[in-house]
Amino acid sequence: MNMERRELVASLVAGGCAGMSVDLTLFPLDTIKTRLQSQQGFYKAGGFRGIYAGVPSAAVGSFPNAAAFFVTYECTKSLLSTGGALAAPHMAPVTHMLAASLGEIVACLIRVPTEVVKQRAQASPSCSTYHILLSTLREEGVRGLYRGYGSTVLREIPFSLVQFPLWEYLKTLWSWRQGHTLYSWQAAVCGAFAGAVAAFVTTPLDVAKTRIMLAKAGSTTASGNIPLVLYDVWKSRGLKGLFAGSIPRMTFISVGGFIFLGAYDKVRHILL
Repeated sequence: MNMERRELVASLVAGGCAGMSVDLTLFPLDTIKTRLQSQQGFYKAGGFRGIYAGVPSAAVGSFPNAAAFFVTYECTKSLLSTGGALAAPHMAPVTHMLAASLGEIVACLIRVPTEVVKQRAQASPSCSTYHILLSTLREEGVRGLYRGYGSTVLREIPFSLVQFPLWEYLKTLWSWRQGHTLYSWQAAVCGAFAGAVAAFVTTPLDVAKTRIMLAKAGSTTASGNIPLVLYDVWKSRGLKGLFAGSIPRMTFISVGGFIFLGAYDKVRHILL
């Protein structure tokens, strides 16, 4: 194993800390996004009331989710670049894409249950997070907590495929232009920009995921057929519906990307 233990621990702790700082700081934006995307519409889902509804779920899932992603990402990257066809420099974007996609698939095992509970709490702020967790388990069992796993992975992978290569590319370009490696804040600016682009492009998939997670058990939406859900949104709300919540989503992800990648870099440097 050529990736030393210290590096692994550094990635884990840095990823976890960075994830938590983002999720908790920007939580209100996420709540607004969920309510804009929900079937019942923004005001019926709670409007600007109880903007921190569902925060316990986010707090619990945040650290392990981000840590799982980064450990998988770094390990895959170091495994793929050790030898063989993917070691060549021009293959770097492919390595990053594969590593990021695998990272997402693993992280989603933790993210999806917390996301299901969180979004349901956001769309019905009168119920507590604990109450929602119990009623989900009672009505649908553990499978209910994984409702929307497919659509979450399908949202995350195209997102990573856009964000990570774009991030790495912008960093390379900028460091080449200034003749030395980037400072933490510059890497974070690149991350914010890459994140915003990726966030906008993948908003329709995010809308589908929200609808699937919030749908009543046993309804057609709950079965998780993404094209069907998107067609339904398109029919009832048009293009505006497909891009519902894109502004808070882009803001969350670009500001989030800035905090996340900045914090990740900083904590990692402290630890190593």
